[in-house]
Amino acid sequence: MDLFQSEAFSSRVRDLMDEHHTPGLAIAVVKNNKTASKAFGYACLDPPEPATPDTLFDIASCSKSMTAAAVGLLVEDNDKYPEVQYDAIMSSLLPEDFVMPSAEYTDGVTVDDVLSHKTGMPRHDMSYLGPKADQPDDARSITRNLRNLPVAAPLRAKYMYNNMMYSAASHLVEVKTQQSFSDFLEERFFGPLHMRSTSLQPSRAREKGLGDRIAKGYCYNKEKSAYTGFDNPECPEGQGAGSIITSANDFILWVKALMRHEGPISGEVYQGLVRQRTITNPTGRRLKPLTSPVVYAAGLEVYYYRGHMVVGHDGAISGFQSHFFFLPRAKFGAFVAGNSSDAGTVAGILGRQLIDAALGVGPEVERPPRNVAKNARNDESDIALRPKSASQDQSETPSEENSGRKQNSPEKDEAKGQVVPDNKSKPKSKKAKAKAKKAKEQVPPPPPQDIPLSAYVGRYWNAGYHNMIVEIRDEKLFIDATDRSFQSTLTFDHVSDQTKYTATVRDIYDDYSYEIRAEFVLEDGRAARMGLEWDDMYKHLIWFEYQQAA
Repeated sequence: MDLFQSEAFSSRVRDLMDEHHTPGLAIAVVKNNKTASKAFGYACLDPPEPATPDTLFDIASCSKSMTAAAVGLLVEDNDKYPEVQYDAIMSSLLPEDFVMPSAEYTDGVTVDDVLSHKTGMPRHDMSYLGPKADQPDDARSITRNLRNLPVAAPLRAKYMYNNMMYSAASHLVEVKTQQSFSDFLEERFFGPLHMRSTSLQPSRAREKGLGDRIAKGYCYNKEKSAYTGFDNPECPEGQGAGSIITSANDFILWVKALMRHEGPISGEVYQGLVRQRTITNPTGRRLKPLTSPVVYAAGLEVYYYRGHMVVGHDGAISGFQSHFFFLPRAKFGAFVAGNSSDAGTVAGILGRQLIDAALGVGPEVERPPRNVAKNARNDESDIALRPKSASQDQSETPSEENSGRKQNSPEKDEAKGQVVPDNKSKPKSKKAKAKAKKAKEQVPPPPPQDIPLSAYVGRYWNAGYHNMIVEIRDEKLFIDATDRSFQSTLTFDHVSDQTKYTATVRDIYDDYSYEIRAEFVLEDGRAARMGLEWDDMYKHLIWFEYQQAA
């Protein structure tokens, strides 16, 4: 607690916020049974509204710990829910809804597989539809859509972070308890732990009269030296994977309950949550000194630092990033949340500093060197949080997150304290960037687009990914994908053969973009099929059939 209460720590926080363009940050810590909290900067820049420990942030994939714990309560209750066990087959619990693309997976995926990202199903984050869609998704529709999405690995063969599976877990809770997931959380967690400012979805927070405490999300444009701010949107399709809105003062009570096995978190529930299931980085590359690889448990990640078990998760979506952890033996934990797409970097650095202080390791005592990621935008968890690449889980640091945007937990870089944007690759070094730029300059220009763009325009359909409408905008093929949970646009550039393209996917909330492979199949002078490389864990294109003119 001494470090946390010091002016040196507060000064360090402000410096990191400036360096990583984070308008507001809230931090809470717990030591034994005592908690403390602080806040810095602004919850809103215009009009200026100072951040406080009661400011509400979207915590994205940090929410997964509560989803897993909700399932854990059902597992513990053998009187009411004897059929719900970690080794129970999901399709036996949800026979009409949980159907995978083949019988092998439908008959094999267990509750444990769902909670530990071992189902063989890649993220498919661009498959689910947000509130702007004609038929928005919810937890049930996302669960039912699993049958239409391809798997990318054998069951239990590898760690593949997946937000949809946590939505399916929340749907399981709803079906078995006959309660909405929001009501279940209120009754079993928020109420008993006195987390009165915590809600599932911003609309629920507003119903409680807490709308004026919700922080705005921000993304920083380095070229313009300016922030873009936006309200945190409703993400019913992100239920279970993310979308919990909470404050530092509230969420530290959850961390404390996990760490001390308080309230609804019995010893049995706790052991079910922290049981280590899946190594997220089997190669062990990029580990920090004195740090073990991360192992995913259930809605929690576990690693060891200087012989101490560290449990936690990250969260990342557009405009918000968060991180929580606790050390069971040291009886110390912390939660950090910020309203920017770079707040995760700040959270990671501060988290390591707080852990060192809790363990009595000063900066001068063989402290591992710090490798600060300049760009932390990532999920699963994590995320989310693109159907980002990091893991994204997301590949998202000891997480997450994209959640209606990037949930979910960014995939974590094994060097703790670096949050990588959900679904995105890690930032390149200056040398790598220069090399890539030079290589790009040496590539000859693509051949001209000879076939009229109108031959590609129209509505395309894939059962798992639904409709995609190709149009022409600024003399290029274009898709408005803002009906997706991860709201984006795609702009196509011709590469070769009148059929092969590069599509630049741009997040509408910030300037983050990435490129994917795209291809058309032509028949009788017009496009009959369109393939998109929507998921980097799935090594094939997702094919859409042409349906009709837009």
